[in-house]
Amino acid sequence: MEDDESFLDTKRVSTSVYHSTDDFDEVELQERRPRRVIREQSLFFQDGHRSVDFVLAWDIRMPTAVTDTAEHRRFFFEEQLGQELELETEEAEEGSALTFVKIHVPLDVLKKYAEILKLRVPMKEIPAFQDVHDKTHSLMDSVQTAVDRLLGYIYVDSKHFPQKSHRFTAVYSRSKEYLFDTNASDFFSAAIRSRIVDFILDRTYYEDKSLDPNALGINRLITEGVYSAAYPLHDGDLKTPGSQRYLLYHEWASVKRCLRYQPLDYVKDYFGVKIGLYFAWLGFYTHMLLPASVVGLICFAYSWVTLPLNKPTQDICNPGNESVWMCPLCDHWCDYWDLRETCFHAKVTYLFDNPSTVFFAIFMSFWGATFLELWKRYSAEITHRWDLTSFDINEEHPRPQYLMRVVRLSKTKTRKNSITMEEEPHVPFWSLRFPATVFSFSVVLLLILLALAAVLGVVLYRVSVLAAWHSLKAQVETSSVILITSVTAACINLCCIVIFNWFYMWLAEKLTEMELLRTQTEFDDSLTLKIYLLQFVNYYASIFYIAFFKGKFVGRPGDYNRVLDYRQEECGPGGCLMELCIQLSIIMVGKQAVNTLLEMLYPLYYKWVNTIKVKTGISDSQKELKKPLQWCKDYKLVEWGPSSLFDEYLEMVLQYGFVTIFVAAFPLAPFFALLNNILEMRLDAQKLLKFYRRPVTQRVRDIGVWYRILDSIGKLSVITNAFIIAFTTEFIPRLVYKYAVSSNQSLEGYLDFSLASFNVTDFEDGSRPQMRGTEHVEVCRYPDFRMAHTHENKYSKTDLYWHIMAARFAFVVVFENVVALVMILVRWCIPDVPRTLRAQIRREAYLTNEMIIAKEAERARGDKPSPSRSSRSTNSLPDGLRSRQTLNGPVAV
Repeated sequence: MEDDESFLDTKRVSTSVYHSTDDFDEVELQERRPRRVIREQSLFFQDGHRSVDFVLAWDIRMPTAVTDTAEHRRFFFEEQLGQELELETEEAEEGSALTFVKIHVPLDVLKKYAEILKLRVPMKEIPAFQDVHDKTHSLMDSVQTAVDRLLGYIYVDSKHFPQKSHRFTAVYSRSKEYLFDTNASDFFSAAIRSRIVDFILDRTYYEDKSLDPNALGINRLITEGVYSAAYPLHDGDLKTPGSQRYLLYHEWASVKRCLRYQPLDYVKDYFGVKIGLYFAWLGFYTHMLLPASVVGLICFAYSWVTLPLNKPTQDICNPGNESVWMCPLCDHWCDYWDLRETCFHAKVTYLFDNPSTVFFAIFMSFWGATFLELWKRYSAEITHRWDLTSFDINEEHPRPQYLMRVVRLSKTKTRKNSITMEEEPHVPFWSLRFPATVFSFSVVLLLILLALAAVLGVVLYRVSVLAAWHSLKAQVETSSVILITSVTAACINLCCIVIFNWFYMWLAEKLTEMELLRTQTEFDDSLTLKIYLLQFVNYYASIFYIAFFKGKFVGRPGDYNRVLDYRQEECGPGGCLMELCIQLSIIMVGKQAVNTLLEMLYPLYYKWVNTIKVKTGISDSQKELKKPLQWCKDYKLVEWGPSSLFDEYLEMVLQYGFVTIFVAAFPLAPFFALLNNILEMRLDAQKLLKFYRRPVTQRVRDIGVWYRILDSIGKLSVITNAFIIAFTTEFIPRLVYKYAVSSNQSLEGYLDFSLASFNVTDFEDGSRPQMRGTEHVEVCRYPDFRMAHTHENKYSKTDLYWHIMAARFAFVVVFENVVALVMILVRWCIPDVPRTLRAQIRREAYLTNEMIIAKEAERARGDKPSPSRSSRSTNSLPDGLRSRQTLNGPVAV
């Protein structure tokens, strides 16, 4: 209590600007104010009654904030806000540099903008609705098995997060206010309040509209330095119990709770639908990785157990008394090398190239299709539970940035929106939007070519390092040289990826702004598509090269296919699968480690910078407070922008690509992804609660364009895994040898079968190796299926080569068609919306309509008084940047 008293007795210079019909008696309020309000005094105005729904802050140390223009704009902006909102200013005291403007939304304004934004709010409790769940509940809700009780320790802790009762909702309308309990204290939640304030702030002018039609929006004022920040408040700190933030931080974001399910309803209530849906998707994806990880570990264990039984590996490691000399890996400087040097290379390769690889690739193709279908089903349940079923992105209001841009275009006209029936600016497609889109994606294509050039640079690095290493005459085994070169090349490629990413993100946002996209959803989808295309090439180009191009077109000794007079890279005797595995593991694991580190360091750094500003910008009396003000504590935190969630989705979708597209080369990818995601989920939650200001809630219906990207990755993964198995692994050649060549259907003699011979006297003069202790070598071997040097058609392709090639393509066709057939069957068996849920949605709509009809009939008979003045209908908006005539003044909509 001493802390509370010292907090209340602290002198603060404050002013209030508000419209209200009530006069508050401070003494009376102190007497009837509950103790909880006193503990959370910094969440309320000075009267202790009105909540702080939003905060604006500005710093007098910023030169741009103390000019006459800035002061005029702040005065005009706050005067316009004061016509609808209630403001209270915490003036900067002597020695203080920060000024905070607290904002409260009156009930009438909440009702009006809830109708404008078509918000769905809880309806009154209706007895007829109570039977809906009893009659149309899902099977999972009705069956309580022994397994559920045994696994109860991983479910959401009902002591801390009691299960919320299902409340029926409807789009708010003041003309149908009898459906809603508007007097309930939680009818308009803090999330809805902050969203409405943000909507008003984005569309309020700070200059006379006739002088500058673009002079609107808090974002522009922050960009120009008039204000420093604008944010809603967290509902408490992380050290004092009693707030939702404290509860979520300690019972959801804690790594100790990583094995428990997430309290998604509480996450949605605190952060909004968009962030809640991200954590729902991430949790579902992580849960689905569990069976994939188990199967992957089983396949890897099978590889490890059967390694000693693999005959080709035994032949490489124990060839007998006679050495197998391989042809040089480069011209002139490289010498012949003993195949036994690649023993370790062959053992590691077998761990990822064995019969279980095919099984796991087929399994993961089915897993990908099942994952997306089950997500659609799970997403339908969440969409219904969170009242997003009837949400249409066309109901979204235009972005303020879009309105500011189109108003300056002479070709812009207005037309009526077919959904909202409101006049909005219309941008001609062929004359404005189409050229901007073509230019935007042309730049994206140029950047894709730049990423491919970086891959070519890494290829040249590998070629030059191999040649340089041998020219130094270092006594190092060839397998070690290959391994070191592959690891360093992968690390260099990872560094290039990280550097390019910074540039891509900045440029993609600028290009998307040029496309004049109307809503935030359209903007986010276009930005997402561009950046993912760039990131796809950036991350996967080198992997595609190793999987499908490296070593496939090198030619043969004595007749190499050259590029710029250089020999192409060759794969080892076991193929390129080991190098592909190294590249995958370094980029996947390294990317996740780097991203996790940067995700925690960035907000820490910016929070430290803001903390320095606050510490040097408050007075001595404020520094002596035992409990700092909430708006001051939140000012130290980092701003959460509208596209901040993009990085989180991008990281997971890129990981999904590694898990599915190239899983045949790295069966442990799902396991590493599972370990990463278990921590990622909690670290993301900690980051949001600890380092970032409370986000303004955004309403979405689903994960947007990310689902289409995931679906495309799933289809691509079937093709890539089929080609990796057929052309990168040794599965098909071994299969052909076992059943078409070997007499006892074993791999006895397969190594000699897979190596062609070359007479060293047939080397070209420029590529003939220098002899260093291997002058006795007369014939060297190389991996290919060609005639021997003693044959009349020496070095030509053998018939078996064409048989193997035909078998490779046949496998691809059969693999893809079988998987596609099963994927179609899975989609047919798993409906997008459960039957019980569909029936429940229909019944709820039916009961709602019946209630509205009954109430309207009562009103028509005069059985009920007419609605109050608050039920005045909302007129359609004028033009896109014209002002809406409100109760107290104009605010641009």
